[in-house]
Amino acid sequence: MTDALALAGWRREIATLHARIRGAGDPQIGWRDWCETRDRLFREHPASPIPAARRAGYAGIPVFAYDPALRFSCAIVAAVDPVSFTVEAGQDGAITKHPVGRTDSLTQRLGGELTLYWIEGYGGGLFLPFRDATCGGETYGGGRYLLDAVKGADLGMTEDDRLILDFNFAYHPSCAHAPDWVCPLAPPENHLPNAVRGGERL
Repeated sequence: MTDALALAGWRREIATLHARIRGAGDPQIGWRDWCETRDRLFREHPASPIPAARRAGYAGIPVFAYDPALRFSCAIVAAVDPVSFTVEAGQDGAITKHPVGRTDSLTQRLGGELTLYWIEGYGGGLFLPFRDATCGGETYGGGRYLLDAVKGADLGMTEDDRLILDFNFAYHPSCAHAPDWVCPLAPPENHLPNAVRGGERL
């Protein structure tokens, strides 16, 4: 019960943080809030992915400098041959992901587009994992997440219904911080050929 309440508290904090970010007039102000709040949560929260023995001396999450060119407003086009697939996620059990669309605005800057998924099950949620040319060197080899609406990580949409994707908010899955976690990673169609130097780094 204690673990479940701690995880619920973590999700509440993350959802509240992203609500503040969506309401910030300046994306960079929202990004600084994101960095500072996550540093505190990683250091202090009982559901932190940082092992308990390392939290007291934890210096904070390394991040790339904010780059305004990594913020996009994307229309989402239909996914080609959308086929659901299931991955194992440790104690969370099997997770089924269904492609719901593909971005149309990233190729010129990042070298490719990304598939957006819906996590099936009660409540569901949008999910966007990706890999890029920094993975395995500057960032975690398994990739990073940009959206995970199940946990409240969602920057919203513009007034003309375009999805906001800001790679300055890209973050590592929990398994990058400790081997106790099992995380769904980016499938091949979400591997970008260019380096995305925004968000969390190693």
